[in-house]
Amino acid sequence: MKYFYLYLFMINLIAIIVTVHDKNAAERGSWRVKERTLMLISVLGGSPLMYLTMLTIHHKTRKPLFMVGIPLIFTAQVAAFLLVRHLWL
Repeated sequence: MKYFYLYLFMINLIAIIVTVHDKNAAERGSWRVKERTLMLISVLGGSPLMYLTMLTIHHKTRKPLFMVGIPLIFTAQVAAFLLVRHLWL
């Protein structure tokens, strides 16, 4: 289980870094991170801190794909975790 928590820590750290990079790139007008990549990081477990980072730095807050999609992804992930945990015990 410790590896699972380590994985979640790392993917959320990556989510923060990539989101901040994309915000900075948007302000500079340089290379941007694809929305598909941001959503993939979210699906892989980075949804909690990606969402909080987006709210904090005001990045993509007008895009329903992110402001609705990421919380839905997170909700589904928590439900799946609780179901697996319940079945495991």
